[in-house]
Amino acid sequence: MKKKGIKKYVLGITAAIILLAAVFWPLPNYIEGPGDASDLSRIVNIKHHPDKRKGMFMLTSVSIAQARPLTYLYAKLSPYYSVESDDSVTDGQNMQEYDKVQRFYMESSIGEAIYTAYKHAKQPVKRTYKGIYVLDIQKKSKFYPQLKVGDVVVKIDGHQFKNAAGFVNYVRKKKVGQQLTITYKRGHKMHRITRPLIKIANHRAGIGITLTDDVKVHTKVPIKVNPGQVGGPSGGLMFSLQIYGQLTNQDLRHGKKVAGTGTIDSLGQVGEIGGIDKKVIAAKKNGATIFLAPYLKPTKTILKYEPGHLTNYQLAKRTAKKYAPKMKVIPVKTFNQAVSVLQKQ
Repeated sequence: MKKKGIKKYVLGITAAIILLAAVFWPLPNYIEGPGDASDLSRIVNIKHHPDKRKGMFMLTSVSIAQARPLTYLYAKLSPYYSVESDDSVTDGQNMQEYDKVQRFYMESSIGEAIYTAYKHAKQPVKRTYKGIYVLDIQKKSKFYPQLKVGDVVVKIDGHQFKNAAGFVNYVRKKKVGQQLTITYKRGHKMHRITRPLIKIANHRAGIGITLTDDVKVHTKVPIKVNPGQVGGPSGGLMFSLQIYGQLTNQDLRHGKKVAGTGTIDSLGQVGEIGGIDKKVIAAKKNGATIFLAPYLKPTKTILKYEPGHLTNYQLAKRTAKKYAPKMKVIPVKTFNQAVSVLQKQ
């Protein structure tokens, strides 16, 4: 082979390697952008209560993918994509733990939505407390690594409690180094472990875990909700509106595509979420004309330390004005308010 031919061959191989690296080489960052806006009538199924109304409620999401050089560059140039650090997305968890927590958040969000919708529709519904769900565990904890993310703690020193606050108050009275026995469930099996407590925030004794309530919702009218691969707690408000609309057969949409986001709790209060600007874009791309955005009035402390702070509603309104001027963005604080404003549209 002539030198000229060899040079072209080497250059070709080098170019191919660079191209492959640009497309596939993983970076220690994540790219967040607009996800999907799914028709909730295809996700929620209630026995003898079909959704026959025109229009749709839409579940919006944010897409998250590990950055590659090419996608990193695209995100830097795109106005509604962003580059996020590994820790800011996964909070230091590996992807298996992160996915497990996001699935739990989704299941919990669906449970709260079912409870809220059934209660407001005056349908029989009750909640059963199962224990505390382990969202994270510090590596310095003496219970690490035997206790893992996704485990459900059902007893401490043989005691059961009605909520996570009961567990916390019990442990708070203990001293650093004192032995504690945890009974926990992983899958369908029960386990026990005894370890000493460590020093956590404010010099208190603690296990070294991040926790939340694990609650099961029971209804008389059977319901199935299948969100697919979407995770996180932010679909609560839209799930509750879809379920409520089917149970009561109310025409809340008036033939329109209604998107939105926000958590929901057992009191029907709507909470703020992340990535709302990207969800507005996803809603716009899928034809939504109304977007329900959580509104939580910022405290004086927040405004003091974050002078440019924007509420979910303010950011959604600003994004829509620029990229979806025909979309109506409505602020909501509670489930009842959301129902009320939709009835008037």
